[in-house]
Amino acid sequence: MRTNLDPDDLGDRRFYRFLTAVVVPRPIAWVSTTSPDGVDNLAPHSFFNVACARPPIVQFSSVGRKDTLRNVEASGEFVVNLAPEPLRREVNATATDFPPEIGEFDAVGLERAASAVVAPPRVAGSPVALECRLHSTLRLGDSTVVFGRVVHASIDSDMFVDGHPEITRLRPLSRLGGDEWGTVGEVDELHRIRYADWDGAFGAGRTSR
Repeated sequence: MRTNLDPDDLGDRRFYRFLTAVVVPRPIAWVSTTSPDGVDNLAPHSFFNVACARPPIVQFSSVGRKDTLRNVEASGEFVVNLAPEPLRREVNATATDFPPEIGEFDAVGLERAASAVVAPPRVAGSPVALECRLHSTLRLGDSTVVFGRVVHASIDSDMFVDGHPEITRLRPLSRLGGDEWGTVGEVDELHRIRYADWDGAFGAGRTSR
């Protein structure tokens, strides 16, 4: 038996809660921006992903017109900071609807660090920072998708294992449904099967390098 849901019948808010409970886990873009008045804003956005690899472009959605979106449109720059598990309370606190004249860095007590290429600061305690320049925006209903070209990346050197960022060291947070947050649990390595190695006898657990 399955339950069928019609978005129009359910209504925007209830279907939003349904979508965010089943499209999980969602990575978090902890976006820092600077307003035209010089206020450093910081907010988590869980509608976030990589949009393109060549050139490197990331995307996040602003649901409604929030400070982050207004600042990005005004300055053309932002930083995506990785939201790490040790700072989960701070990440959650920066989602508070502070007025534009109050900067989340100061309100929450987070240390800034200067970015290498763009004007907005990065979160000093975050292990990864992607410095971005605005590529474009796309308006979809009540939301705006922001595309940013990554012009510089920095990562804590302790996050590397054999030259590769290690997930158990990064400890990224993710968003789930309601007020639920996810952390890194069991990590399974499963290699993609090349067609040249496909033998027609696929079965559970059969993988090939």
